[in-house]
Amino acid sequence: MGLKADSWIRKKSIEDGMISPFCDEQTATGVVSFGLSSYGYDIRVSDEFKIFTNINSTVVDPKHFDDANVIDFKGNVCIVPPNSFALARTVEYFKIPRNVLAICLGKSTYARCGIIVNVTPFEPEFEGHITIEISNTTPLPAKIYANEGIAQVLFLEGDEPCEVSYKDKKGKYQNQTGITLPRIKK
Repeated sequence: MGLKADSWIRKKSIEDGMISPFCDEQTATGVVSFGLSSYGYDIRVSDEFKIFTNINSTVVDPKHFDDANVIDFKGNVCIVPPNSFALARTVEYFKIPRNVLAICLGKSTYARCGIIVNVTPFEPEFEGHITIEISNTTPLPAKIYANEGIAQVLFLEGDEPCEVSYKDKKGKYQNQTGITLPRIKK
């Protein structure tokens, strides 16, 4: 990276719009922490959620996803049912540089409560909000706090740009806004 990791993230976000909105320091008092950290960036979950339900007794099929599998919810606190999960999105919008891969890991505060966060890597030249899966592995309802930290993103910079980026491949989730349900490229 050349620069210290936090300086590199700050520079890429302020000058190139890699993370927007960008929180230049880590906020941690009274909230699940978010913002710039030593070697990464703690992303926030928005107040928009899609909570999975079995009310309609449909099948979860990634090739033919039925919107009846989810209930839309907007609010400051989302309750994820026991042994279930919700989809959400980041507050932040990302523009990943062509020579960067980002890996996202759930925050330990939630993991210690049995709440697992899953996000796939952000490929070079991916652009958009990140759709987040939040799994409640406990037999109890779980609270997720909107506009607070949910996961940490680590950035890996290559020595040179990749040959084929996500943008070049016309990735199916490129430029996504809001919570994006499963898609199959056609």
